Amino acid sequence: MTMTQPGAEPGSSEGRALPRVGVVLMTMGNRPDDLRAALDSLIAQRDVELDVVLLGNGWDPAENPWPFPDVVRPLYSPENLGIPGGRNVGAAKARGDYLFFYDDDATLPNDHVLADMVREMERDPKNAVIGPLGQDPTGKPTPRRWIPRLRVEGGGKPGPATWFLEGIHLSRRTAFEEVGGWPGAFFYGHEGIDLAWRLIDAGWVIQYVPSITVQHPATSPARHAVYYRMNARNRVWVAKRNLPAPLVPLYLGNWAAITVLRVKDKDALKTWFDGFVEGVRTDAGERRVMSWSTVARLTRLGRPPVL
Repeated sequence: MTMTQPGAEPGSSEGRALPRVGVVLMTMGNRPDDLRAALDSLIAQRDVELDVVLLGNGWDPAENPWPFPDVVRPLYSPENLGIPGGRNVGAAKARGDYLFFYDDDATLPNDHVLADMVREMERDPKNAVIGPLGQDPTGKPTPRRWIPRLRVEGGGKPGPATWFLEGIHLSRRTAFEEVGGWPGAFFYGHEGIDLAWRLIDAGWVIQYVPSITVQHPATSPARHAVYYRMNARNRVWVAKRNLPAPLVPLYLGNWAAITVLRVKDKDALKTWFDGFVEGVRTDAGERRVMSWSTVARLTRLGRPPVL
């Protein structure tokens, strides 16, 4: 589906082949109004060609009460594959040199968000991810975890970063596929850190561009029943999969201490440590140890891989 703006000015994409963006949008079918708003703002995007894969993650899109736009290709997974597993399925089906990962409760505040992201991506062939600034549509403060900077004033400084907003960002397909995509077994939590570290270790760049904004409700991840368990288990898995052996105990010890200081609920804390033990005892998947030069690079970017 081709989308252009009538009367485009000189220098626009009119008259040239438009960049194709494969959109991966997952839904469990439990918020149809949000899904419709997400699709409306997506379909309004101009100067890009869209191929939208809508994955019903444990929900059959045929049950949707209103018709999907023609550009949307619904898929049905009877099993809930989790966030990274579902995204991998959608990415394999979506067509385009770029992949736009898009939560079903997100919206795009203007009609050129995707074109702006593609333009930023094309500035450097080593760019793998364009991460925007996430903002709550009701005006709540942007969660700190969405800003890949130690100093978050004004949305943080643009430039190379060590993580990105997982639910709304643009990826270069070749980079995504080179490092194996999302760690599907994680199901929920820290899959973005794993992917970011592997991209950086492979020589790719994650660009944080806060001048591009997207909208997403500023909800707490702890609202999910599995949060504390998977937060801990996957924290261990990230370390086991990626870190040089001397850094594994430092990383995990620091995060255990941080969790003890942050989490005041005893039941939640017990669940977290149960998940931690599960992570130690279970297989984390393929281990690809990052180089020490990557450790240094992460440190220079403000996030040494011991925190």
